[in-house]
Amino acid sequence: MNESIQNPPRSSWALLTPAAGVLVVAGLLAFLAHWGGGETTHTEEAKLTTLTNSLGMHLVLVPGGRFTMGGDSPDQSPRHDVMVAPFYIAAHEVTQAQWQAVMGYNPSQFPDARRPVDQVTWLEAQSFLEKLNLIEGTNKYRLPSEAEWEYAARAGSHSRFFFGDDPDELRSYAWFGAESNAGTRPIGSLAPNPWGLYDIYGNVWEWVQECWHPDYNGAPADSRVWGGGDCSQRTVRGGAWNNQSERLGSAQRGAYVPNFGDISNGLRVVMGP
Repeated sequence: MNESIQNPPRSSWALLTPAAGVLVVAGLLAFLAHWGGGETTHTEEAKLTTLTNSLGMHLVLVPGGRFTMGGDSPDQSPRHDVMVAPFYIAAHEVTQAQWQAVMGYNPSQFPDARRPVDQVTWLEAQSFLEKLNLIEGTNKYRLPSEAEWEYAARAGSHSRFFFGDDPDELRSYAWFGAESNAGTRPIGSLAPNPWGLYDIYGNVWEWVQECWHPDYNGAPADSRVWGGGDCSQRTVRGGAWNNQSERLGSAQRGAYVPNFGDISNGLRVVMGP
């Protein structure tokens, strides 16, 4: 059983050495051109390669590389090296406006088009991705693997947070520790990590593809989705608005049953092989 996630409305079960140079990125972009899905742009401020799709989702190109995955708690152990292939990841959590545009309804407890969608089950996330792929004329949108999520969250760091180990600095980057009636906050309200990802900690827990594994024994050495595990539970990452700082971090994990839509659960999409 994983460490319990704080404040659910009902019971739940609960780094980088860049290897992608200019030629690798150029090659990847040429490959991604076959996928469609939007215009490729370069943001001058952060020097990030981004892609914007027809729904206005901004995706950031994450370079490939190797990192050490895991942390100090039993469910984050043992630490292990993982090789990650380049992929695109959304700069923001999926908003209620984007969810409504794809799904035709809004399940959120805290309605606001600018806020991340909440009360999303893992099964609903799969349906969203299937419909998003149809809209965009591709089959490349999906949930991240655990390794991809953590690699993107760390953004080259080896510390508990991408900015270091001091939780007192979290308020600049994460919406968390709120009372039960406070809810989420509009996406991008705080500062991003060095790879241009907002709300990677806090706001909503983010579903990943994997079934729950109680630890990393037997985990793959690359960033593929890890098969097996307890599929009566699906994994979430990052922490949420109603958690305290102890539940936030790059290595932080949790789990819910796949048909349970918690008021702190949402998603962030990736696009990749």
